[in-house]
Amino acid sequence: MENNTIVKDLALESRVGTHHALGTTITLQIFGAKDDYVINKSFELIDHYEDLLTVNRDVSEVMDINHAAGKHAVQVSSPTYSLVKLAVEKSRENFGFNALIGPVVKLWHIGFKGAHVPTDDEIKAKMALTDPFDVELNDNDQTVFLTKEGMELDLGGIAKGWIADRIRDFWLSCGVRAGIINLGGNILLVGDSPKRASGLWAIGVQDPKAKRGGNITSVMVKECSAVTSGVYERYLEVNGKKYHHLIDPRTGYPVETELAGVTTFTRRSVDAEIECKRLFFAGHPIIDWSKDPDRIGAVFVYNDEHVEYDNFKK
Repeated sequence: MENNTIVKDLALESRVGTHHALGTTITLQIFGAKDDYVINKSFELIDHYEDLLTVNRDVSEVMDINHAAGKHAVQVSSPTYSLVKLAVEKSRENFGFNALIGPVVKLWHIGFKGAHVPTDDEIKAKMALTDPFDVELNDNDQTVFLTKEGMELDLGGIAKGWIADRIRDFWLSCGVRAGIINLGGNILLVGDSPKRASGLWAIGVQDPKAKRGGNITSVMVKECSAVTSGVYERYLEVNGKKYHHLIDPRTGYPVETELAGVTTFTRRSVDAEIECKRLFFAGHPIIDWSKDPDRIGAVFVYNDEHVEYDNFKK
């Protein structure tokens, strides 16, 4: 594949590949691999899912749904339908994640040219297009219907995690014993770390006041996924007030929080995406959150740079 770079690290007996997709740089590392077959097939799989799910092009299955908003239902493939259904179900829980928030996010346009603070009336008008209960799902026909014209479905807040899980499934079917799936900061660790006798992996947590890659702390974890939500990368400043890019779908305004960022560690990467939003919008640890066996733990970094840990000993 033209955009791929494959290198071999003899000291670690690993294969590493990079590829641009999903709007980011993807890095895949497989320990113990002798050739590039699994990595290249993984890139092809990622491209296939992006073709189905993207809203950054005019043609995809999700864009077919959006183009038909207010008009008719659209039948989609099983992968697309299963992810749309999960996204809509989680959106209906109203904890902060909403796959229909796109019209409001576009109104603010934070982080892009033309960003501005919209009026209350403008926000209210767009909020009327974000109700996840206005989505009709038909399991028998695998159809999705956005019942109001102007509604938009955007799976960007959940798709990377779901795709990472599919890549892990593929790796396991190929007999991969250890590796790292990095979809632009969405990390999924497969198997035991070959670098430590304990099999644990070391994961750094971003320092919100440092450049990307600068860590404020780190944790040791078994195989899991790590995902971060934070306010420090994109924001709009007007009259001395900062508005970050994480819009609260319950209000239509950037969420007000003392959190700079939260990193969640879960068994499945799609769960890390979802739970990251749940904890970020809560603004603090949730009692008994880590009692779920699929939730490994979480790290909260606040604006004053103090750090709190859920289910990690420090």
